[in-house]
Amino acid sequence: MNTATQTAALAVRDLHAWYGESHVLQGVDFHVQHGEVVTLLGRNGAGRTTTLRALLGLTGRRSGSIRVFDEEVIGLSTHRIARLGVGYCPEERGIFASLSCEENLLLPPVTRTDGGMAMSLDEIYAMFPNLKERAHSPGMALSGGEQQMLALARILRTGARLLLLDEISEGLAPVIVDTLGQAIQELRRRGYTILLVEQNFHFSAALSDRLLFMESGRIIDTLTPDQLDDNADEVARMLSV
Repeated sequence: MNTATQTAALAVRDLHAWYGESHVLQGVDFHVQHGEVVTLLGRNGAGRTTTLRALLGLTGRRSGSIRVFDEEVIGLSTHRIARLGVGYCPEERGIFASLSCEENLLLPPVTRTDGGMAMSLDEIYAMFPNLKERAHSPGMALSGGEQQMLALARILRTGARLLLLDEISEGLAPVIVDTLGQAIQELRRRGYTILLVEQNFHFSAALSDRLLFMESGRIIDTLTPDQLDDNADEVARMLSV
């Protein structure tokens, strides 16, 4: 294992994962350094969301190695992995529709107190003024963009330091996408480590330190933003854009 992997916030080596008999991840290798923003890109079915779920033990059988803050988590339950400081924002958001915006924010427990980064309501409202304005509105009354802000804000309340964010820009108006991008940049400044799964290439390229391209359950290439222009044809092929 190289030095970069040894010092990473997240280090994944030879990760395999199955849904029943379906062998979805077939030897995934990557790492995310402390304070980095890294994006998993690829076509639908490449294995990006399965990778996030496998990191948390939400798939079926897994093998290989997943080290979170230098602790091996293969074999650990999801709640024990979360307590290491991992927060997951799934594509479906999971907002409690009958609870108010603020009640949704008050619900998550602080899962990490030792070195965690649990945000206060005041900090959340400073980052997402829309949520302050809609504090007493039920979750079902929030727009799609406001629900996405709320989903991200809830994991920031837990004290998580490693954020796994699945398609947070999908289907949202450009002004909301810009707000979420600004939030991710602020989180990086605060020292959070972020792994994104995204279809929005331009959104992720503007935010990421590195972009990992997946195909058929494997990482097939890694590029930094300043390498994209010189590899435009290859990027287009990998993303079919």
